[in-house]
Amino acid sequence: MVGQRGRILLALTSLYLVWGSTYLAMRWAIEGMAPLFMAGVRYLVAGGIIYAFLALRGHPHPSVKQWRNAGFVGTLLLVGGNGGVGLAMEAGVNSALSATVVALTPLCAALFARLWGQRTTAREWLGLLLGVLGIVLLKQGEGLAGSVFGFAVLIFAALIWSFGSMWGKHHEQPNVWMTSAVQMLVGGGALLMASLLRGEAWGAPASAQSFWALMYLIFIGAIVGFSSYVYLLATVRPALATSYAYVNPVVAVALGVWLGGETVDAAELWGLAVILMGVVLVCWPVPSASDQSKQISPKANQ
Repeated sequence: MVGQRGRILLALTSLYLVWGSTYLAMRWAIEGMAPLFMAGVRYLVAGGIIYAFLALRGHPHPSVKQWRNAGFVGTLLLVGGNGGVGLAMEAGVNSALSATVVALTPLCAALFARLWGQRTTAREWLGLLLGVLGIVLLKQGEGLAGSVFGFAVLIFAALIWSFGSMWGKHHEQPNVWMTSAVQMLVGGGALLMASLLRGEAWGAPASAQSFWALMYLIFIGAIVGFSSYVYLLATVRPALATSYAYVNPVVAVALGVWLGGETVDAAELWGLAVILMGVVLVCWPVPSASDQSKQISPKANQ
């Protein structure tokens, strides 16, 4: 039977590889669907599948308080975070650069975590600062030069996603799988409301590529990836739970160049290299098990 360390490793691997690939899938999906509408459909379907599965297995339904807390977190993560990435892509930022700018997430999470007394180690600070340096180098490249709005939206998305993640660690929610379902159901509904307010056109994917990209985002990106993220938030330090944002750019750039016809210049490659150095420091094991256990919020042990 896989122990907690093994489950953490599997969840991290899922985030590093799966979420790195979802940026290109999002780009393909929104070529045939409006971005907020696509995201709303994605998370409503994924959340509904998980909720129905848990209900059939006799899992207790969340309380009103748990619905409220998990729904609030889901709205922040999915509307402010994921929806923001979709809008940035619609504005012209490619999948590789979108993933790289979102690498600000661990730094934002570390700063927000301090509001609840979470201590960030000196090594983690160094890794996080290297991540920011990588973002600065990235901004010197050509890919973001004409997408100031997209760049600003991505930074806002990283802030909202990070705050929602840290807020959720300190407020009562259901267990991990039910939390994923509720967050996706409420967040997906909020995305559809935002889509209506924005005046987006609703309709089926306009191409086979857009349809299959949406299926991938639902079953792999949301059910596997998002649930892995919720599990990590409940069990490990914020810097490690959000470290996927440093690895995703490498995966996203490789897939974007290989399959998506995207290009990156020398400054952007240097930025990626510095970001990758940062993730090594952020993910380095905590010196002692007792120190690690102190970082887990009792309310987050879901």
